[in-house]
Amino acid sequence: MSSIPRQMLVLTRASLASLPRRTAISLSMVLSVALVVAVLIGFLSMADGLRQTLGAGGSPDVAIILGGGGTQEVGSSIPPEAARSIQAAGTSGGIASDPAGRLLLSREIVVPVEATGADGTPRMIALRGMEAAGPSLRSSTSMSESRSFAPGSREIVVGARLARDLGGLSPGQEIRLGPVEWTIAGLLSAGGIAESEIWADIDAVRSAFDRQGEIQTLRARLAGPDDLVRLQASLPAMSTTPLIAVSEAEFLAGQSARTERLVTLFGWPIALLMAVGETAGALNTMMSSVSDRSVEIATLRVLGFSRLAAFTATFTEAALLSLAGGVIGAFASWAILDGWQASTLGANDTQLAFRLSVTPFAMLQAGALAILIGCVGGALPAFAATRLPLVSALRVNG
Repeated sequence: MSSIPRQMLVLTRASLASLPRRTAISLSMVLSVALVVAVLIGFLSMADGLRQTLGAGGSPDVAIILGGGGTQEVGSSIPPEAARSIQAAGTSGGIASDPAGRLLLSREIVVPVEATGADGTPRMIALRGMEAAGPSLRSSTSMSESRSFAPGSREIVVGARLARDLGGLSPGQEIRLGPVEWTIAGLLSAGGIAESEIWADIDAVRSAFDRQGEIQTLRARLAGPDDLVRLQASLPAMSTTPLIAVSEAEFLAGQSARTERLVTLFGWPIALLMAVGETAGALNTMMSSVSDRSVEIATLRVLGFSRLAAFTATFTEAALLSLAGGVIGAFASWAILDGWQASTLGANDTQLAFRLSVTPFAMLQAGALAILIGCVGGALPAFAATRLPLVSALRVNG
């Protein structure tokens, strides 16, 4: 008989040519693999979308100071005297100032408030109180419409994405947040977490929600690339309350990593459990293939075809069916999920809007899982094809 590679090619072509006889069961395997791939890509696209949203806009030139040992804004508290000490230290503490000599520093507080969405359902959103310097410390943001809030007023700036979710808010409208009415001064375009927030003057926020004197974080622009270390070194002398300073980029990356890890830890086990079930389905499909082609395999084995050729044909069929399912699932997920608007609970127990992002790496991971399903599910039937009793197969089907 001819060489082993030629035998493998002939048997593989024969195996694939017989697929129309098993259309239903082969199609079920392809679609099942596609479903597993779609589920995994769905979770991975959530993780990537959250990472892109939470990580957007982080600057190494801006420091965030937290107090009380907390690493999240919601658990942070900075004593007023510590904030005054940091302000008094001025540029000697590593904080930059504007041309007029004013420190580029903002005291901030985040208050979860309830608002009604466009669909009529209530949702918790983040109302961030800040000083006048606050918006300028976020270099990636811009006012897409109108202006920023006026200091001391009950004016707000709403993230553009949040404005759409709340029914298409626009400048000049009024919205009730907590016990008072607020006037929308402008809309904010940021491309990150800021688009899910509402900004207002810190004194107005503290007055409306009875948070007088409360400060959760300080945000400051650093005077130079080495001034974060200088600021960190100066903090122990500012207050008996533990204070930490991190760059904005590091702070947002930490939030992103925790959320991304949580989503991924949920997604992979679910996808793997589904993959185990689909591997059993692939095994059943390929055993059906071997049974359907038992006379054909036995005849070719009698004619001198090797066991390796019989193994390769069945194994390749399983791998190609799984690959087809992987391709269908990956591209269907990309077409449907990429850019899909979603929301979840953010770090401050408020709604965080983001877009799903189907990346090439996520598609490759899901594709690799699809091929693994085919290889594992096809190995045993492929081995069974090499051990097929030739005489019995020919006699039973003859």
